[in-house]
Amino acid sequence: MRMKRLCAPMMTLCLLLAACGGGSGGRGDEELALDIRAEYLGMAACAATAEITADYGQRVYEFTLDLQYTKGGETVLTVTAPEDIAGVTARLKDGAATLEYDGASLSTGPLTGEGMTPLEAVPFLMGQLTSGYMARCVYENWDGSQVLKVECRDPEGAEGAGSECALYFDPDDHGLLRAQLSYDGAVVLTAEFTDFTKEMTSDDTTDNADLG
Repeated sequence: MRMKRLCAPMMTLCLLLAACGGGSGGRGDEELALDIRAEYLGMAACAATAEITADYGQRVYEFTLDLQYTKGGETVLTVTAPEDIAGVTARLKDGAATLEYDGASLSTGPLTGEGMTPLEAVPFLMGQLTSGYMARCVYENWDGSQVLKVECRDPEGAEGAGSECALYFDPDDHGLLRAQLSYDGAVVLTAEFTDFTKEMTSDDTTDNADLG
């Protein structure tokens, strides 16, 4: 019975990964990406600290966020640094966003032609973990260590056009290390993740995992 329940999700994962490995990577890259996606699909919630760099070309904003993500529920992003905007909180659910603040403001403007702001970009990148079309999966050297890079984009669009993202994972514990959002080929937002923890659904064998 369990095999039947897993059959449809696994077929979906295989379709989403059909183009994976299009770079210099091999079969091992695809298999690892498939394992990571299946793991994150089984995630009920996660939390992390994210160091955000938003690049507008003429100006660059840097700030730190506490991330609380609940699958099918609310994503809460709270600014913790710099001090002058600490406490600004965004709550996002079902495509709607509310902003809470006490005298502080975070007015950075849209990063992309679709109007995506830095606070909206973070849950968008998180969504790519489980539903983005994986166009390429390759190992890269990062600070002397091998990491898995997964590139996601619109399968109907051309490479380097519109919004694309790159996700970097630890190949051993599958933790998300970095995510980048690009628009028309230029990186507009980078998120560096630390203290990444996740809570699995009740039918998973691992209830909690520290990926930081």
